Parts: sequence; C-alpha cells; structure tokens
Amino acid sequence: MHIFPLSNITATLSMDNAMKVTSSAFGEGEKIPARHTCKGENISPPLQWRDVPVGTECFALLVTDPDAPGGEFLHWLMINIPLTCKTLAMGVPNNFKLANGAVQGINSFGRAGYGGPCPPPGEKHRYFFTVYALSAFLDPRKVRTAADLKREMDGKVVISAALMGFAQR
Repeated sequence: MHIFPLSNITATLSMDNAMKVTSSAFGEGEKIPARHTCKGENISPPLQWRDVPVGTECFALLVTDPDAPGGEFLHWLMINIPLTCKTLAMGVPNNFKLANGAVQGINSFGRAGYGGPCPPPGEKHRYFFTVYALSAFLDPRKVRTAADLKREMDGKVVISAALMGFAQR
C-alpha cells in the first residue's frame, strides 16, 4: 500500500487504521492481468477499499502511469463515488455519469472512463490506483482532468491510499 499526500493537499493519516486499496485481479506490485490492458479486453479491474476514516463524505479515484514517456498519463478519473460504495466491480461502464451518482472524467486517451495500461513494447510501467477519501463532494463541471481533480480536492482530502500494479508488453 502507498499513501500519497499531494502537494498543497492536506491528508490526515493514522497508520493503525490507514485506508487500504486492493483488487482481486492483482496484488500490490504484481502484474496487471492482460484483460485489463489495451492488449486484452481493456476493462477496468475490480477494486475495493476499507478502513475509511470518519469525516469521509465521498471518494475520488485516480489511475496514473508516472513512467509514461511524455509524463504522467491518466488512465482513469472518477469523482463523487458515494460513501456507501467501497467497491468497483470489474468492467465499470465508460460513461460520464454512473448509476450510483459517481462521475468519470476524460482519460489521456481522450475518452471518459477507464483506459487500460498500454506501455510501449519492452518497457515496464507502474500504474497507481489511488483512492481519495474526501470530506466534501466535488463540482463535476470543474473536474475533467487529473490537474482539475488535484486542484478541486485541495483541503478536502481526509486520506488517500493506492494499489500499484505494473504492465509490460
């Protein structure tokens, strides 16, 4: 598990009950199965998180590849995930608005929703599935990119946790 406080964003952290992000598809530091990549079905993996701290109103999700040649590559952005939702099933639809009220932004492929890992041939890239527990809902009109999300989350992050997997072609 990785905890990521973002610059200019304050997060409260208690290591005893730190929020944890897991997937039944892959473990921390493991290879992301092909079905969740551009060479497979390109569907989102199942995710779960637990040990959510008091003061959380909703969640945000950011999936990034920091090893991309052109800088950080955004694979998935979702905001306003309800507090009652602590799991995302495999294959979340690539719609802007989901049935549970969550809203997805545009990934670096230029589409709403999940875009699976697709590193250049031969290169091993890390993918961070980061869940943020937020103290307030975000205005979806103001969040379409990772930079938007980071700006709008400022002062609202209760805690964040990430699961890191890798992909290689």
